[in-house]
Amino acid sequence: MQVSRRHFLGATSGAATLSALSTRTTAQATADPLGVRRDFPGADEYTFLNTAYIGLVSRPVLEAGRAWLDARAHIPPEVGALSRKTDEVRHAFASLINASDDEVGLLFSTSEGENVVTDALDLRQGENVVIDDLAYPSTSIIHKRLEETRGIEVRIVRQRDGGTYVEDFARLVDNKTRLISVAWVSNLNGFRHDMKGLADLAHAHGALLYTDAIQAVGMSPLDVRAEGIDFLCCGGYKWLMAGFGVAPFFVRRELLDRVRPDRAGWHVEKSLGGYRYQPFTNAKKYEFASLAFGEVYLLGAALDYLQRVGLQRIEAHTVALTDRLRAGLVERGFQVFTPRGTRSSILSFYVKPSPEAAGKAFEEARVKISIQRGETDEPAGPEARSRVRVAVSLFNNAGDIQRLLDVAEKLPVS
Repeated sequence: MQVSRRHFLGATSGAATLSALSTRTTAQATADPLGVRRDFPGADEYTFLNTAYIGLVSRPVLEAGRAWLDARAHIPPEVGALSRKTDEVRHAFASLINASDDEVGLLFSTSEGENVVTDALDLRQGENVVIDDLAYPSTSIIHKRLEETRGIEVRIVRQRDGGTYVEDFARLVDNKTRLISVAWVSNLNGFRHDMKGLADLAHAHGALLYTDAIQAVGMSPLDVRAEGIDFLCCGGYKWLMAGFGVAPFFVRRELLDRVRPDRAGWHVEKSLGGYRYQPFTNAKKYEFASLAFGEVYLLGAALDYLQRVGLQRIEAHTVALTDRLRAGLVERGFQVFTPRGTRSSILSFYVKPSPEAAGKAFEEARVKISIQRGETDEPAGPEARSRVRVAVSLFNNAGDIQRLLDVAEKLPVS
């Protein structure tokens, strides 16, 4: 709610109150609860609330990239050093999600992980896969192609008020279901699935659970063991705040023999001579060729940075700011697409202007967010309204939230 200047000046202590308000506003704008804002130069150049699209990189990651390029320009690292660094990063990521090193391979992208899984499951006519309409489009594209080429059935759980729940999946899962595939955290509105509930449902019917975790890893602590996850893949350029081209891929140890690599290359455990080779039996088998090693170094620096800050601290800070944003939007009459109670750093809400007009308003205010235009089969907004997606990161503060609310307040709600 806006409070006029006249209201403050009406009291004898008006000047003092204005001074206190100014001090408080300045403090909000410069606050740095996690002590990280200085590591993200962009955070003070504009209001960045778009990590769910592409995250800013920290100074340590920037320095790691410069060191990599400097080495390439002078004495490029040898394969042995690159392999050791890859294993170091593999261990750091495995520790982040409570997996073992032999369960983690490094792929190119999240979509590659889902393709490896669906290819290995050898899905056949009469079987089905269950997904939902809160997933990233690659999930539906991959499985719809399998429907066309292999005759499987793709069953889609439709969202209810921004969420899809275990009981919704249970109505579509049966003994011919081979896979449930969901985004751990939805890119559309930050909805966070009950992964343990979905894993139990899948396993009770002899099915498996795959998750695209690109919007989850780095946002909060995750535990693949506790949640019963079978497969997980994520990219590094969002909440991990690293680069493109390296996507950690988790396969539960008991499934490694079953999930074969979908291609082969020079990267095998050893040559046995006479054109005979011993392939890796752990998740290294999915790394069939040279990796994007520069991006591996960036990911290593990013993982080290996040671990030092602490994912529990990051989650507590960002979720509190997201809750503050929700309260401010509701107070101003906006309809929020993200279900209440979702513990997530992503929130989506609807505005009346067109995507172009809404985007222009935020851009002119130097507030970076995403406008979701409904160009895929995602759920449509009410009355064709535009959807604004906000992603709150570790460097954001209450001043950033207030600046977004100030822009939103000028947009018509209906």
